[in-house]
Amino acid sequence: MTSNDIEALSGWMEPLLRKMEPAERRKLMKLVSRDLRKANQERMQKQQGPDGDKWEPRKPQNLRGKKGAIRKKAMFTKLRTAKYLKIRTDSESAGLAFTGLSGRIAAIHHYGLRAKVDKNGPVYDYPARRLLGFSRNDLELIADRVLEHIEP
Repeated sequence: MTSNDIEALSGWMEPLLRKMEPAERRKLMKLVSRDLRKANQERMQKQQGPDGDKWEPRKPQNLRGKKGAIRKKAMFTKLRTAKYLKIRTDSESAGLAFTGLSGRIAAIHHYGLRAKVDKNGPVYDYPARRLLGFSRNDLELIADRVLEHIEP
């Protein structure tokens, strides 16, 4: 997916949205945000980015069953819940954001930054794992939602 796809969608949607009352647009933005959150949560559960590429797996651990070992389960199970993945809407925009400390953790993984593992632990270069974004299906979903909302 390219930025041209997003611009094309924005180009034909903007005149339709401008004709709506602010309360109607806000209602539509909330519906779109919920759908996008669900789509992003499903991708995070599948351990893949918006473009469909699988995330780089966790670094192998040599813990041999020690207490506190990283469990062999999907990454970001709590981070993808509605408690941490918040909907941000108004009559002009719709979006998703991680808040607080979870936002910092999400940014480190999303962009592949360097950070301390623990408060006093070693510094680690995390691989980039795109947590949020748009796929082609998301753009189609947005277009469908707008059309469903406009049609009586």
